[in-house]
Amino acid sequence: MLTDADLEIKPSVFGWTVQTLSLIERFLKVNIKLHHAKGQLEEGDIFLFNHFARFETFIPQYLIHRETGAFIRSVAAAEFFRDGDTFSRFLLSLGAVPNNYTEVIPFLAAEILRGRKIVVFPEGGMVKDRRVLDSDGRYSVYSRAARERRKHHTGAAVIALGLDAFKKAIVRAEEDGRADRLGAWAKRLGIEDPQALLRAARKETVIVPCNITFYPIRISENILGRGADLFVRGLTPRLAEELLIEGNILLRDTDMDIRLGDPVRPAEFWSFWERWLTRRVARRAESLEELFAGESGAAKWPRWLWSRRVRRKSLLLRDAYMVEMYAAVTVNLSHLASRIVLQLLDRGVGEIEASRFHRALYLAVKRVQTLDRVNLHRSLRNPEAYGRLLEDRCPGLEQLVETAGASELIEKADGIYRFLPKLLLEHGIDEIRIENPIAVYANEVEPLRGVTAAVESAIRESSEPPGSELARFLFDDELRAFRWDWEAFHKPRHEAVNRDETATESGEPFLLSPERAAGLGVLLIHGFTASPAEVRPLGDRLSTLGCTVLGVRLKGHGTSPWDLLERRWEEWLGSVQQGYAILAGLVPRVCLVGFSAGGALALRIAADAPAGLAAAVSVAAPVRFRDRTMSLVPLLHGANVLVDTVSPARGIMLFHHSEPEHPRINYRHMPIRSLYELGQLVSEMVKRLGEVRCPVLVLQGSEDPTVDPRSAETIYERLGTTEKDLALIPSERHGILYEDIGGTHARVIDFVSKLTKGKVEAR
Repeated sequence: MLTDADLEIKPSVFGWTVQTLSLIERFLKVNIKLHHAKGQLEEGDIFLFNHFARFETFIPQYLIHRETGAFIRSVAAAEFFRDGDTFSRFLLSLGAVPNNYTEVIPFLAAEILRGRKIVVFPEGGMVKDRRVLDSDGRYSVYSRAARERRKHHTGAAVIALGLDAFKKAIVRAEEDGRADRLGAWAKRLGIEDPQALLRAARKETVIVPCNITFYPIRISENILGRGADLFVRGLTPRLAEELLIEGNILLRDTDMDIRLGDPVRPAEFWSFWERWLTRRVARRAESLEELFAGESGAAKWPRWLWSRRVRRKSLLLRDAYMVEMYAAVTVNLSHLASRIVLQLLDRGVGEIEASRFHRALYLAVKRVQTLDRVNLHRSLRNPEAYGRLLEDRCPGLEQLVETAGASELIEKADGIYRFLPKLLLEHGIDEIRIENPIAVYANEVEPLRGVTAAVESAIRESSEPPGSELARFLFDDELRAFRWDWEAFHKPRHEAVNRDETATESGEPFLLSPERAAGLGVLLIHGFTASPAEVRPLGDRLSTLGCTVLGVRLKGHGTSPWDLLERRWEEWLGSVQQGYAILAGLVPRVCLVGFSAGGALALRIAADAPAGLAAAVSVAAPVRFRDRTMSLVPLLHGANVLVDTVSPARGIMLFHHSEPEHPRINYRHMPIRSLYELGQLVSEMVKRLGEVRCPVLVLQGSEDPTVDPRSAETIYERLGTTEKDLALIPSERHGILYEDIGGTHARVIDFVSKLTKGKVEAR
């Protein structure tokens, strides 16, 4: 029999436990991310969590206490509490209450009045299959004890409704001048100041549904399982499964997204006459225990009727917060891929071309990105994580297919995904996470009707050849990538360098689509440390000719020098290739126009002779540089790499400070690593010039202070095409394109205009 002393929370135990968990968190590989709105943690009284892993039973309490300082009560299985047991005393000290405690519901309601918060798992146990809908689409979960599906528990709803009623009684007592009654209630609840009780009563009871989502789920062996098997021979299948799955979550790079959903307010569930009835019943209750006694304690009809209404309202309230709890799932790439697999199987499709599957998955990503109130994991928000799906280059999908292959669920061979018979088998609750993770992922998002509808739509659309809509999606990814990169490199650790930057022009890529298109697209490629803003003036003029114009953003540019520091020249090339793919989906022919480093990239792409290539324009592309310090860049880069390898420092000199011609567009801090990559790009471009067979216009400033003007002659001479032209622009500036020096725009426009007429004259 538990006493009040047994149930008392020990702040000292709570404190050192939180410190220990904080220390452990640093060494674990699980990435815990708590997503919540401002004030949500402070306002909430009852926090509801879904339950997938055993260690979740203490993580929410730890996080809520860390953020708010409040002590947390939770309900745990009675099997963990034994008389005199050290672990039992530890759980009690942390605020855990056994689920068979006689007065557990009124006790938890009273704890809220005392300023504590409550954590509840309404599923009543671990739902390893993530299956929360029955065949009729209603919420239910598998009960291990009953060995059948059942409804979710209503305990949290009953606590909230009863507490709401008791709060009304407290406020009414104060309004009636019943200080004696307030004092008696406060004393019974262990609250020294009746005014503190009154303040608690005036605060609306708030339920906060929360969702915990893990990504990815792995089934490979880990050190935790091997170690346990070493010391405990013959692990039970259940324990072995939990060590395997949960060990991988804790010890390998796994995202644990904890997301707080929209609050549910029990007071809003009462009708006018029910509120009247509640006040009447609550006013006569001597204690919370009496109020929660139910129909068995009803002496008169108001109490009997109110108890029946509470029972009815608790079901409605439970259904409302379960909807919110499951709506808060963080949707990831594996969710969508798994839904596609199962929905194809429902159609009787046993195999599918990999290219079509990738197209369906990409379309599903783009569809869910437009849904309201759907929370997306970074695997669906960062185009770098999913953007190469159409090229069969997506690490997230590869990881899922590898996991599914290890479970003998999916086989990939000869460009075909084959769905194996095991996918359709039923598996026990303690084996499904290992035997069929595809079903686990698919089940988790089944309650999200918008997501399942988006997948259905994507499957239908994937049968059609790619069109202009796909190109628009790809451009949308470019915009998303810009915003993602900008946010990623504007953290406090980047502030010192970012603060010194002067670029104010937007670094976003742009797409200009004229009403009367000429059938020619122009891909504009900006220079080193600049952004699409550098080529926007020319883009506006080309658009008036009827050209579809795309100003592409090279990776690392237009955001922060820290972003550029992370990039290789191959990523800049990939940006141009992506831009070309977008334009190629909108128009039949494409002309490349690049400035400086962008010119080098334009010629490098032209060497590949992609389908639909019409011509290329190189403006001030470098072969040699004026600044002799460029010869020192390989040495500085090598020193930085060496220092980064042998010490915590990233290098001896990460950035070279410059004063650009166009400070509103270019970075002032040029990463040494990026200068080295620029040299690599130039070398690659020069090697491939002989493979350029399309018409080319080469423009160069005569007194360029950055690029040696002889670079233009070298490029012109080495080009493999016979349709080429070279023009020197009288200028002592490097930025002849942005400033339109010497009629640079007119020369480019004249060249492009001839393309729209289907001819180019060579000199």
